[in-house]
Amino acid sequence: MRSVRTCTQLPPARALVPARCCCSLSTVSTQPARLENSNVKLTENNVPPIKNLERLLDPIDDTTARAFPYRFMPRPAKLGKKWMEYQGISNWDGLLDPLDDTLRGEILRYGQFVEASYKSFDFDPSSPSYATCMFPRSSLLERAGLPDTGYRLTKNLRATSGIQLPRWVERAPASWVATQSSWIGYVAICQDRDEIARLGRRDVVIAFRGTATCLEWVENLRATLTHLPNAGSDSDGTCGPMVESGFLSLYTSGTPGSPSLQQMVREEISRIIQSYGDEPLSLTITGHSLGAAIAILTAYDIKTTFKRAPLVTVISFGGPRVGNRIFRKHLERQGTKILRIVNSDDLITKVPGFVIKDDENIDTDDLPYNNLVQVTAGLPSWIQKRVEDTQWGYAEVGRELRLSSRDSPYLSGFNVATCHELKTYLHLIDGFVSSTCPFRASAKMMIGNYRRRRKAIAKPS
Repeated sequence: MRSVRTCTQLPPARALVPARCCCSLSTVSTQPARLENSNVKLTENNVPPIKNLERLLDPIDDTTARAFPYRFMPRPAKLGKKWMEYQGISNWDGLLDPLDDTLRGEILRYGQFVEASYKSFDFDPSSPSYATCMFPRSSLLERAGLPDTGYRLTKNLRATSGIQLPRWVERAPASWVATQSSWIGYVAICQDRDEIARLGRRDVVIAFRGTATCLEWVENLRATLTHLPNAGSDSDGTCGPMVESGFLSLYTSGTPGSPSLQQMVREEISRIIQSYGDEPLSLTITGHSLGAAIAILTAYDIKTTFKRAPLVTVISFGGPRVGNRIFRKHLERQGTKILRIVNSDDLITKVPGFVIKDDENIDTDDLPYNNLVQVTAGLPSWIQKRVEDTQWGYAEVGRELRLSSRDSPYLSGFNVATCHELKTYLHLIDGFVSSTCPFRASAKMMIGNYRRRRKAIAKPS
């Protein structure tokens, strides 16, 4: 996996959106869950204080988001026979530095599908519809600000936490704390003939929002690795694929009244393959923060479950680490294509766990100061093997497109929350400038201002 650096620019005099949700992860050791057979139980002593969690879930004013439009909104390019190239069949070689304008437009388009999942979610803990979708399926995209996409929603998706809260929490006045199952995203299928012709295939989008509910925050903190159920050992005898315990719990847990996210995805993908499997078809799974991690687990599960699965592509924004090196190898063998969009100043993308240096995959210059020892390069191989076999040995996955808030002349202040915001990511993509031509747009603006001043001075009074 090779990272691409870039200089970026955002429009001046704009306030970034407050952090609606961050995938808050920790490197503090927690006990792994046996997700195959039992759920995790919290006692009165280890439940986070309700007062602190309440603060995390305060409603967010979205007015700044509406006042922060995209500069780069080109007419959608026709992909035609090149659609597989833009879906990553060749790992986006030659398209990332400089960023291809057609790929830029596609990334922004999928980012808007993720934005729609945020805008459709009821974040208000005092609302009777808290943690559900506010809009009917037939008009969700339009009411979330995405009219005329050519896509039609076919399935609402819910995630369920495997954590069982003690009864004293369930009976507490703040009942939103115990919300176990919540709406997390949707499946949409392209049905418009003109859009299908432009895309070169029928596209299926699965979009996931980031962390929003109390129990999702708690699941994020369960950062140790756990074995994937029924995955077995790798072909060389090493331990099998392992993924973050909390993410897997949210994907595989269910209740008598709510099936697991895994079950819902499998049923819908089975129906889609039966309906459209004889025509060119793509599955694009996109998400931000927690949603980015869930997107990778979803892609792995689809490719493992369906032998006739079409090309599966993940477009992830600000995603944390998900699994170990064996998990990454399995993704590569499956042919799952992952474009992992990372802001160098976003701490969420650098947690959880340790990363073992493997070839040129890790850029040590961008590792955080406070995340313990991130790389075991230079240590004896047996030590590296011991670290890899622990429940903290993670690996980066996919192809990385690296951005940086610091490269923008309009982001002088360092703010952990805004660095992780989806709006920040989309505007960094929007203002992508090749690393070989830093501040290109700024230079054009300054030249224009200089010429106007010269004309004003030369104009006779």
